[in-house]
Amino acid sequence: MRPLRTAVAGVVLGMLGLAGCGQSDGSATSASPAASNPAASNSAASGGAFPVTVQAGNGAVTIAKRPEHIVSLSPTATEILFAIGAGAQVGAVDDQSNYPPEAPKTSLSGFKPNVEAIAAAKPDLVVLANDLEGVVAGLGKVGVPVLLEPAATKLEDTYDQIRDLGAATGNVDKAEEVAGGVKQKIDALVAAAPKGKGLTYYHELDTTPYAATSSTFIGQVYSLFGLKNIADEAPDAAGGYPKLSAEFVAKADPDLIFLGDTKCCGQNAAALAKRPGWSGLAALKRDRVVELDDDVASRWGPRVADLAQVVSDAVQKAAG
Repeated sequence: MRPLRTAVAGVVLGMLGLAGCGQSDGSATSASPAASNPAASNSAASGGAFPVTVQAGNGAVTIAKRPEHIVSLSPTATEILFAIGAGAQVGAVDDQSNYPPEAPKTSLSGFKPNVEAIAAAKPDLVVLANDLEGVVAGLGKVGVPVLLEPAATKLEDTYDQIRDLGAATGNVDKAEEVAGGVKQKIDALVAAAPKGKGLTYYHELDTTPYAATSSTFIGQVYSLFGLKNIADEAPDAAGGYPKLSAEFVAKADPDLIFLGDTKCCGQNAAALAKRPGWSGLAALKRDRVVELDDDVASRWGPRVADLAQVVSDAVQKAAG
C-alpha cells in the first residue's frame, strides 16, 4: 500500500508512477512461486531448496543459495521478511523501515538509493519497491541479486509478494502460512460486515488534503466492506490520489473519515473540527473519525489485516 503514508510525499510530488505501480502482467504476478516455475516448485516441495527462481517486478530472478545477509530497501518488504521467519537473515534495512522494532535500521535510502553504499553492506540479496537511480542495473553489475517487489495494486499482490519472499529466502512454508492467514482474516471480516448500508467515507493522506480513490490499494480494502468513496467524484482523479478542497469534503459530508496522517501530521477529530466548514460534518458529530496508524495504512504487507480490522470495527459501529 505504498500509495499511502510512507509514499505520500512521493505520490504528491510526482512519484506516483513509481510508488503506485503494482506488479505487471506476466512479469511479476506469481500467485505461487511454486506454480510459476520448476525451480520454485523444488523450493516449495522441500521447504527451501536452492537455486530458486522467483518472478519479480524485474523479471525472473535466480537466487543461487539461501541468502544470509539481506538488505531491504522497502518498509513493506522488511515487515514481510520478519513475518515469514527471515528476520535473522536480514542484515540491514532502509531508513524508513521502522517495523518490527528489531529490524536493523540504517541510513540506506529506498527513495535515493546509492549502489556503492548498498554494495558496501555486502548483501547477498537486495529487496526494494522502486527501481530508482538505476539501482537494479547497478547492483546487477556487481553481481548482487535484486528482487523488485513494487507497490501492490490489489490484495492478491500482497499474497504474491509474501510467497515470493518466502521462496527467495527459503521460508516457503512459513510464507504460505502468513499469506493464508492474512487472507483468511480479511475474508472473515468481510463476510461478517453489515450489508447494504451505503456508508460513505473519506480517507485522508495528508493535510493538503490529498485523498485516495477506490482504484487504489487502500481504496479497494474499503470497497470490500461496501463503503462508497467520496474522492471518486473528485474533478481530477490524479491517478487515484486527488487533491481535494475543504469545500469538496464539506459538501460530500462523509459518514466516516479515516485519517492516515495522525503520526506525521498530528491529525485527529479535534484538528478537523478547526478546519473551515468542517465542524458540522456528520462524521465529527457522530464520533466516526478513525485515527489510523500511518504506517499500517501505507504498506501492503501482513499488517493489511490489521487495517481491515480497523475498517471493519468502524463499519460495525456506524451501522449499529
